[in-house]
Amino acid sequence: MTETGMSRETARLNRRGFLGAAGLAGAGLATAATGVRAAPPATPDPLITDVQDWARVLGDGVQARPYGSPSQFEKHVVRRDVEWLTASRESSVNFTPLHELDGIITPSGLCFERHHGGIAEIDPSKHRLMINGLVDKPMVFTVEDLKRFPGRQNHAYFLECAANSGMEWRGAQLNGCQFTHGMVHNVWYTGIPLKTLLDEAGIRTNAKWLLAEGADSSGMTRSIPLDKGLKDCLVVWSMNGEALRPEQGYPVRLVVPGWEGNMWVKWLRRIEVGDQPWHQREETSKYTDLLADGRSRRFTFIMDAKSVVTNPSPQAPLKHKGPNVLTGLAWSGRGKIGRVDVSIDGGRNWRTARIDGPVLPMSLTRFYVDFDWNGQELMIQSRAIDETGYVQPTKDELRKVRGVNSIYHNNGIQTWLVRANGETENVEIG
Repeated sequence: MTETGMSRETARLNRRGFLGAAGLAGAGLATAATGVRAAPPATPDPLITDVQDWARVLGDGVQARPYGSPSQFEKHVVRRDVEWLTASRESSVNFTPLHELDGIITPSGLCFERHHGGIAEIDPSKHRLMINGLVDKPMVFTVEDLKRFPGRQNHAYFLECAANSGMEWRGAQLNGCQFTHGMVHNVWYTGIPLKTLLDEAGIRTNAKWLLAEGADSSGMTRSIPLDKGLKDCLVVWSMNGEALRPEQGYPVRLVVPGWEGNMWVKWLRRIEVGDQPWHQREETSKYTDLLADGRSRRFTFIMDAKSVVTNPSPQAPLKHKGPNVLTGLAWSGRGKIGRVDVSIDGGRNWRTARIDGPVLPMSLTRFYVDFDWNGQELMIQSRAIDETGYVQPTKDELRKVRGVNSIYHNNGIQTWLVRANGETENVEIG
């Protein structure tokens, strides 16, 4: 019978049924004939027979929202902070909602924030970047000067605060990957190599270190080895195709690929060239690693290989039995991710996850595992291996070397306990 020989409602239901079956077939979960178990049938939905307002009424025109924003139904996808972490909001942090994201690029409005003196609101026409110290010709650049230099580059890099996962050194604390691992984001940066500016000023032969200084009220400064500055550091003005957000350093910031986020100085106003490190407050009283015997590791710049399962996780529990998708992120400051292993039994057995999307050096990498869940308890873990062969350690392996007095550079394997009802929580395995 043709569509003209049946009711419009019946025809619409038949088309819906066909499309639903086609969707399952495309997912490889369609019928027994394919050798793959089908997904359970959906509960009949009354919306199928109701005509909703959005199908009857014209929507907003193109000028109603001159700068786009997410759907009102996604208003829960936001950065969140933990008020008791710091004494004030001006010197605090909020966290990227990793469990709500997919792919590898973090939307600009969801990139975590870490400030030491609040957000500097800078007029780009008045901003200047100075190069001074052990150079042949001290120089001052406007933002427009920087944009006229040849050799502009685009790179996707992760930025991770050294204190990411820092609350977990003494055991499981915060219940949600947004809070345990959310001080990381990954965006496309546009700018020029720092080397271009240093070459313009002329580096003296006894130069070995750089001091990067920010224009915010905290006067953030960090010492950076000259070799790193010449290798791959960038001075950038754009992220994800548009100007830096104010909280991310507008109008210009430093990018230090693979190294701890505190060194990526925002609102960059000065680069001083010297022959030794400066030992500023942020690299003496802060951003050192206190060991069990009282000694401190200093200049621990590189962020080692790390991963986390984002779904399921405490803020994204399992809701359905049967076919499910486990996904997460892996990254390494030493280069590309080579492999990610996943365990659902607390590390007794591992399987190799499927990596999908770009695999770039010093960038977040997305992994997936398709699995069936029948309601049994799971102990979910992920383990990253980078291209150098470095294997992400367990938390116990880290503590044997580092003790529990540190805050920074905790890249231990995370464990999520999925209970029989799907609820998920942050736990540790001895």
